[in-house]
Amino acid sequence: MDLKQSYQELYGKGKVSEQRFHELLEIMEKAKAERPEWLREQDAEGNSWYLSEKMAGIMLYTDHFCGDLYGMEEKLDYLSELGITYVHFMPLLQSRKGNNDGGYAVSDYLAVEPRLGDMTQLRKVIRSMKERGIRTCIDFVLNHTAKEYSWAEECRKGNPDYQDMYFLFDNDEIPKEYEKTMTEIFPGVAPGNFTYYPEMGKYVMTRFYEFQWDLNYASPQVFNKIVEVLLTLANQGIDIFRLDAIPYMWKKLGTRCMNLPEVHQLLRMMYAIIQEVCPSVVFLGEAIVEPREIVKYFGTEQERECNMMYNASLMVLLWSSLASRDVRLMERTLERESGVPSGGVWINYARCHDDIGWGFAEEIQRGLGIDPEAHKQFMISYMKGDFPGSFSAGELYEFNPQTLDARNSGTLASMCGLEQALREKHDYKIELAVKRILLLHSVMLSYTGIPLIYSGDEIGQLNDWGYKDDADRSGDSRWLHRGNMDWKAAEKRNDLSAVEGKIFQGIKKMIGIRKDCPYFRSDLPSSPVDLDNKAVFGFHKGDKIMVLANFSEHEQWVEADRFDWFGLPGEMEDLVTGRKIRSYKNRILLGPYEYLWLV
Repeated sequence: MDLKQSYQELYGKGKVSEQRFHELLEIMEKAKAERPEWLREQDAEGNSWYLSEKMAGIMLYTDHFCGDLYGMEEKLDYLSELGITYVHFMPLLQSRKGNNDGGYAVSDYLAVEPRLGDMTQLRKVIRSMKERGIRTCIDFVLNHTAKEYSWAEECRKGNPDYQDMYFLFDNDEIPKEYEKTMTEIFPGVAPGNFTYYPEMGKYVMTRFYEFQWDLNYASPQVFNKIVEVLLTLANQGIDIFRLDAIPYMWKKLGTRCMNLPEVHQLLRMMYAIIQEVCPSVVFLGEAIVEPREIVKYFGTEQERECNMMYNASLMVLLWSSLASRDVRLMERTLERESGVPSGGVWINYARCHDDIGWGFAEEIQRGLGIDPEAHKQFMISYMKGDFPGSFSAGELYEFNPQTLDARNSGTLASMCGLEQALREKHDYKIELAVKRILLLHSVMLSYTGIPLIYSGDEIGQLNDWGYKDDADRSGDSRWLHRGNMDWKAAEKRNDLSAVEGKIFQGIKKMIGIRKDCPYFRSDLPSSPVDLDNKAVFGFHKGDKIMVLANFSEHEQWVEADRFDWFGLPGEMEDLVTGRKIRSYKNRILLGPYEYLWLV
């Protein structure tokens, strides 16, 4: 792309814009000159590394996983043992004291949170990880900073060079106009999009929380400074930047201030800049919006925005299939998946640090005879554990007593039934829960994209109900699934008679199979297959791999002639167990929650 032309389209062609553009070029040249030689060698290989079948990620809070970055070095062998090739460090940069939205209220982009270490130790960890073939991902919060950030402090002081970097208003006239169309992020705990500060006599746009001030990207100063930070961090060795809350970056009166065209232009410019300065770096976009909007953040064949995006649709569809024992909604939704340009890859996950919101394609639901609102209420109730016969144990997040709308929190294992089964000391329920955990991982590890495990899920870690005793966290149920890593439990990971060992070894085996088979390359497309059995999900990757997954606790038969073009029973082998697949009258039997990776 023509960077100058795009810059001028956003910021005009006047003297100020011209001056700011030259500043941007100077920032780029300085970062390029300061890029370490070992990273330049990495850059020479380009950025297609993320497409490899060897990609398998884990996301973790450093303090919850190992205390700090010094303790991280001692845990790298554990990650290598599991087969991990990239680590997403949850908010690692310095954030404000007290409530900081889980670290997303950054108070210094260029400093590590002091209790976790410093930038020198981070670089050391990054180098140690690279020696093991493990890439590094960090969160980069683009939409806002903490109100204590130095830019906000300068703005508060009236420094003219910083005055337009945030949205400040002398009265509520314009904020009220914005509020007419803007959506609310946290209507329950942080209603409204503006905060009045009496000591300043100003209204400030605070779309997420009061202590997070929205950056004004209509100011070229903001873009330049964010790019400078991005390139400085890239020169520490960061491989993947998770771009946080990107749909909200550009604001315009009379709109929802989401998914605006200018956001995409900002991302295209940022991507062009890293391709010039640090071409081995890639972007992972976080956009929890409608599927038709998410796919746009990949950009186009000609102009990339993000290399990777979170497959939130697959995540909610997996849980829906598990709760309802009905895969048709997942099958029909994924059939329509399209628009991903070459080089664009989904991140597949079953659980993350956040809550789960139950957004499905309503037209597909209605076509299946499913009432969208009724299904949402079913999922909310089932995953909390209130629905009769539910195996899940969880909590509600952002419950609205008027609409009964809510999202859900809980660890993967607890929502798969392990917590309930262990509490009841019910051996068969424990067995089924382990099968559910492995089933979800089997799909996210084999479907098109890059698998991402949430730390602790690999050993079946349960809900941390102790969060309710912490005054700073008790009001946010997401801390239910953000507990400390249970290293005592992890010591059982090689014991196949223990729950931890069954789960760890099962996931480890699947990761190993994936890494050794080029047919699991991240960008090879998957195509769902109608098996005429609503409990069994099936998909194929060309004529190379066929996956069958039973989302029911009951045995299920599948007619082999539904995919006889792929192979016949007796000819196919399950990669996971190594056994030949037999049939009865040309039918294949799947046990409770069984999955097959057929070649």
